[in-house]
Amino acid sequence: MQGDEIGSLLLIGAAVLLAAILAVRVSARAGLPSLLVYLGIGVLLGESVIGIEFADADLAYMLAIVGLVLILAEGGLTTRWSQVRPVLPLGLLLSTMGVAIGITVMTLLGRFVLDLDWQLAVLLGAVTAPTDSAAVFSVLRRVPLLGRVRGSLEAESGLNDAPTLLLVIMVSTGEAAEHAWYYVLAVVVLELVLGAVIGLVLGWAGARVLARAALPASGLYPLAILSLCVVAYGAAGVAHSSGFAAVYVAALVLGNAELPHRAATRSFAEGVGWLAQIGLFIMLGLLASPGRLDWWHVGAGLLAGAVLTVVARPLSVVACAIPLRVPWREQAFLSWAGLRGAVPIVLTTIPLAEQVPGATDLFDLVIVLVVVYTLLQGPTLSWAADRLGVSTREAPRDLEVEAAPLEGIAADLLHVRVAAESRLHGVEVGELRLPAGTSVSLIVRGAESFVPAPGVRLSVGDEVLVVCPRATRAATEERLRAVAEHGRLAGWSHRSSTSRTVRPD
Repeated sequence: MQGDEIGSLLLIGAAVLLAAILAVRVSARAGLPSLLVYLGIGVLLGESVIGIEFADADLAYMLAIVGLVLILAEGGLTTRWSQVRPVLPLGLLLSTMGVAIGITVMTLLGRFVLDLDWQLAVLLGAVTAPTDSAAVFSVLRRVPLLGRVRGSLEAESGLNDAPTLLLVIMVSTGEAAEHAWYYVLAVVVLELVLGAVIGLVLGWAGARVLARAALPASGLYPLAILSLCVVAYGAAGVAHSSGFAAVYVAALVLGNAELPHRAATRSFAEGVGWLAQIGLFIMLGLLASPGRLDWWHVGAGLLAGAVLTVVARPLSVVACAIPLRVPWREQAFLSWAGLRGAVPIVLTTIPLAEQVPGATDLFDLVIVLVVVYTLLQGPTLSWAADRLGVSTREAPRDLEVEAAPLEGIAADLLHVRVAAESRLHGVEVGELRLPAGTSVSLIVRGAESFVPAPGVRLSVGDEVLVVCPRATRAATEERLRAVAEHGRLAGWSHRSSTSRTVRPD
């Protein structure tokens, strides 16, 4: 390849990337998940319009798996365990029993209504059952939801890709037809559990190593953490277990560990996640071909989407939520918020690569389903959350604390920014009542920086540098978050875990 050809490829690639990034603004204003814009860009570049031909299902599948690994890693790294932990039982049920119910309903539809053979019918059920992590994570960034609702959706979308991927592979290769259903179920469960254990172990070990390693540049921490997530996926693959379960669990552990430069790591992970989404959806748009669509694909896609949205999804949510006594309003929103996006389309590339008869028709049907029902559900989620009373318009008071290691003295430097809604505003430095050995070393206020006296009051916009011994870092962060949430009386008037950890003077 000549230098001018490389330059042309870089020019086109960078131009497409910039167009996709700018399109995020358009999709956000329209209330649409950005995946539709990226998918549209791919179709525009494809053989039906501009003329770029791409029909390599094997390559598409490999690149799609890479993209989903990065998206799942971003989801795990940016998900707060405090939100997921209370709703983890519901998330686990939705990603297992809920998926099984969805597969059953959609399989029966495919076999007895759409007249597909049993293999294609089961594949239809399997590829459409899971919610999509890319769509869910991108939509949740702009819809203010109650913590338990947000946590349920995040946990479900992070965990339900793994069992469906295993099932689609077994059905596409014909392995599932060679064994009884209970054998297939046992294999799926075993691989999920083993993958989760591998992710947990690698995430825990990686967090301990990075917490003690003083890397020479802050930018190396995000790279190391993301690499650990990919290592978890690879290690699970070598162990013949679920790589998706491993990467999400490892990312969740690492994202909630007390590591240096957590804010920078989350920002880097979000950037990588956006890049993966853009590349993934544009590639899937290239693989699609509007010229192949006929009335059967459109009609079957609309019917399958309707059954999935108003029958299979609500039935799955109700079956999983009633035993846990989830309020009906939350059940209704969870039913409507079961977004499908990249995952169903990616999963259909597996039967394409395995050359399953009818796989192209299945791919086109799923494209129609995803586009139409994402257009229908995405823009209405904020409205539905308000009507069902599961949204929160209260500004978040969570405190983001950035930490950098001071290796020579076994201490950490915490960087705290006083946000507009934080109750740190007006609190005197002495009223913070930080653990012994911890001190507020510097306040940056506008263009001025100074070492504060105990009577100095914090103000909105202040950047506060706190030095604490590594042994008391967790207690220091908890104390700062308590004051940011409850004000100077935190620990006296509020019975919280923070006030129990750090006793008032």
